Amino acid sequence: MNNFGEKASFIFGIANLIRDTFNRGKYRDVILPFTVLRRIDYVLEPTKKQVLEEYEQFKDSFPEEALGGMLRETSKYAFYNTSKFTFETLLEDPDNLAANLKDYINGFSENMRDVLEKLDFRNTVKRLDEAKLLFLVMERFKSTEIDLHPDRVSNQEMGYIFEELIRKFNEALNENPGEHFTPREVIRLMVSLLLCLDEQALTQDYIELTVYDPCCGTGGMLIAAKEWIEAMNSTATVRLFGQEVNPETYAVCKSDLYIISADGRDAERILFGSTLANPQHDGSFDYMLANPPYGKDWKGDKKAVDAQKESGGRFDAGLPRISDGQLLFLQDMLSRMQEAEKGGSRVGIVMNGSPLFTGDAGSGESEIRRWILENDWLDAIVALPEQLFYNTGIATYIWILTSKKQLRRERQVQLINATDFWVPMRKSLGNKRRQISNAQIDEITELYEFFKVGEKSKKFDREDFGYRKITVERPMRLNFQASDERIVRLKDEKVFQDLAVSKKRKDAEREADEAAGRQQQRVILDMLSTLPGDLYKDRDAFVKVLNKAIKAAGIEVKAPLKKVILSALSERDETAEICRDKDGNPEPDPQLRDTENVPLKEDIWEYFEREVKPHVPDAWVNTEVCDDKDGKVGKVGYEINFNRYFYQYQPPRILEDIEADIKVLEKDILEMLREVAG
Repeated sequence: MNNFGEKASFIFGIANLIRDTFNRGKYRDVILPFTVLRRIDYVLEPTKKQVLEEYEQFKDSFPEEALGGMLRETSKYAFYNTSKFTFETLLEDPDNLAANLKDYINGFSENMRDVLEKLDFRNTVKRLDEAKLLFLVMERFKSTEIDLHPDRVSNQEMGYIFEELIRKFNEALNENPGEHFTPREVIRLMVSLLLCLDEQALTQDYIELTVYDPCCGTGGMLIAAKEWIEAMNSTATVRLFGQEVNPETYAVCKSDLYIISADGRDAERILFGSTLANPQHDGSFDYMLANPPYGKDWKGDKKAVDAQKESGGRFDAGLPRISDGQLLFLQDMLSRMQEAEKGGSRVGIVMNGSPLFTGDAGSGESEIRRWILENDWLDAIVALPEQLFYNTGIATYIWILTSKKQLRRERQVQLINATDFWVPMRKSLGNKRRQISNAQIDEITELYEFFKVGEKSKKFDREDFGYRKITVERPMRLNFQASDERIVRLKDEKVFQDLAVSKKRKDAEREADEAAGRQQQRVILDMLSTLPGDLYKDRDAFVKVLNKAIKAAGIEVKAPLKKVILSALSERDETAEICRDKDGNPEPDPQLRDTENVPLKEDIWEYFEREVKPHVPDAWVNTEVCDDKDGKVGKVGYEINFNRYFYQYQPPRILEDIEADIKVLEKDILEMLREVAG
């Protein structure tokens, strides 16, 4: 097998053995743990004999912690196994396979047992044994057709295999594999963009750096960042930190890092649980990367997230809608940035288009964008090609943020349109039909690194993305008429209906009260029928007529009831007089209310006089609608619309070409009709 796709397909094909016992949703419970187990067994194989000898010699002489240190040194990894069995020797005794496999699993050091427990391996073994499938599955994993030894399958390729398996599992269930991993060329691009401006600092001898991913999945971003830095500077010490909520990908990530890292400390710093509800890492980090799940709700974390917002914690800037938590992960990362005076931090995150523009002025999303831009953390956004991810063909974007902007980039944001930077894949993987070549990664990085401006790259003041949403009112104009048609409307009004609804508890009192209410309803309707049927275009004039009739009927009509009477008897009329309040000011018509988004750099009054007044002379700005933060008229909002900034006009086709195409289609249709008619 020459590539990871073939290896992953072979492993996934083992599911054919268990399809009658396990449903599709449980294939991963078998395939993933056995893949991990086979891999780590290969890793420990060269030193297994020495580890066993040392264990037998010193197990009664040293305390557990000291003995563990010795065995790790002998195994040359941060984990070991003291069982006499190996993956291959287990198959020599089929009758006792389950019991021996349990002994083999118990022989692992505690850190690796934690990995296997997250994969729920013991229950899987029990089910396979009961179904008489355990030997068949293990025998297939022993096959020489799939050799997972690190000498023959690199850690990078093993990462591809794990992620391709996860993609296949989720594709079979029509679930979202985008929660788990990012195409490797996208990771390379993210790391390149994240580190390219720090090359001089990164080459200093014996520097120590930290890298964090709040939703690390199988660890691809963390590992890529570490390898990139170490390739640039062999004396650098890079410490990885991550958290993952999915137990399977958490286990895969830790097992991979245990193999990669001789001391296992990077693996120990991968922690399990929800970053949003229960963050387990403290402090700040030098570099942060993430690919949070797109369009996934955060209902399960809502209580904890709300509490942190109320206490002024990580989510103080605002909360996005409950159906999409991407911006929560970004806020978590930004809350962990170091101050520029302490060296600063750089953040890279890939998200879909929603965080760019979803949410009106004053909404959670807009307030988060405002917080980011007004703090001048956003450095650049790169629009990626579509059909780049395995689970979706939608547009995605890399955001680069930092607390240590270069002087030339202060108060500026660079937008890079890299949607055309792709090459076709020879074979599609799910929805992934395109990839970004290494040369294109270099080209995009160069656009960013040198702050180039041109057709594919533009720079903007941060205020260019802001606007002030003003509320534009127009006066209420109503006519009034006591016609039969309008009087009937009053019967549907709740305030009028409630006249005949009593809240008294005793039956006799309630019945009397409701009877009095029904009588009042009849009196009101009779009173309205005595009004002249003339059409009034002045509310004040009609109110005088109505008040006179009420007085003549000898009834009391309270303000709420009078309001619904006027509402039932009125209709909007552009030719009517303006309705005014008691101070003589025009009353706004809610149905004619509109809003205008005024660019933040423009004066709202100048904009209103230029863009609104010429079209609606009687309009005015509602000065009571103000921004919660600056107190000025209108609510401040921020959005980043790539299409607006990179739109290229495409002229319509000429009429002659369209007519020619229509004639060809007509000819084809006629020929098909002749064939049908015989």
